[in-house]
Amino acid sequence: MRQRSSRGSERGERGEQRGERGGGRERVGERERSEQRYVYGVNPVLESLRAHAERVERLFVTEGQLAAKAAAEIFSRARDAGIRVERVPRERLAAMADGGVHQGVVAELRGFEYAELEDLLEAAEKSGRPPLLVVLDGIQDPHNFGAIIRSAHAMGAHGVVIAKDRAVPVTGVVAKASAGAVEHCPVARVVNLSRTLEELKEAGVWIAAADPHSTQPLWSARLDGPLALVVGAEGAGVRQGVLEHCDFRLGIPMLGQVGSLNASVSAAILLYEAARQRGTARPGAGS
Repeated sequence: MRQRSSRGSERGERGEQRGERGGGRERVGERERSEQRYVYGVNPVLESLRAHAERVERLFVTEGQLAAKAAAEIFSRARDAGIRVERVPRERLAAMADGGVHQGVVAELRGFEYAELEDLLEAAEKSGRPPLLVVLDGIQDPHNFGAIIRSAHAMGAHGVVIAKDRAVPVTGVVAKASAGAVEHCPVARVVNLSRTLEELKEAGVWIAAADPHSTQPLWSARLDGPLALVVGAEGAGVRQGVLEHCDFRLGIPMLGQVGSLNASVSAAILLYEAARQRGTARPGAGS
């Protein structure tokens, strides 16, 4: 692996680079939003209310199914934010949640507001910690996507990057699988992943790909500096065209007979090792 010092100077020049590019990527009009969506389940709804109550249009609840403690906070926050609460039959909630486990509450939200790549780098700069990003190549399972967002937020990542094509967008299922972490972890959606990786390199970020064929175990690499972890879809993995833009590839040594891990599990393991090396993983923090 190349020495990090070659990019250390680039990090110091990031401000100059932004100036040369006119203050970063040009932003035209409003940020990209998804279509209106439903978020369901106690934790996702509560996190929506806690983080972005202004984005909640309406709440739908079923009498007798919502736990008392959760109901008290949900109704209190809805009242404070002036959000209308409708009591509806269980069947209607089930339809809104598309058969998911709604726990008696569904929130109707405005479209999800995607971040821009520059936002993630700025968040890292404000945190005083080296950038830690997760770049997803071809993840189409919303449960995997949500679980990765949850792990990214828990392990101190500054955001997740997905492609506009060949990737699942942020949906209610994703929000449920993330246990509400999607309201706190920025998600940037880009047109071209390969070009985005090159932009990250210009910003001083090292690119590491999860690769089951790599002979370099993840703990042998230095993951404590500016880093983007690239994770591909199950089976296909990271595409060759994307791999060519990565600085190095990391494998997760396994003893069992199964040759690969679920994409969200791989991402969680890589993120934990990065957090361990950075000293940001705290015992008991996830309990």
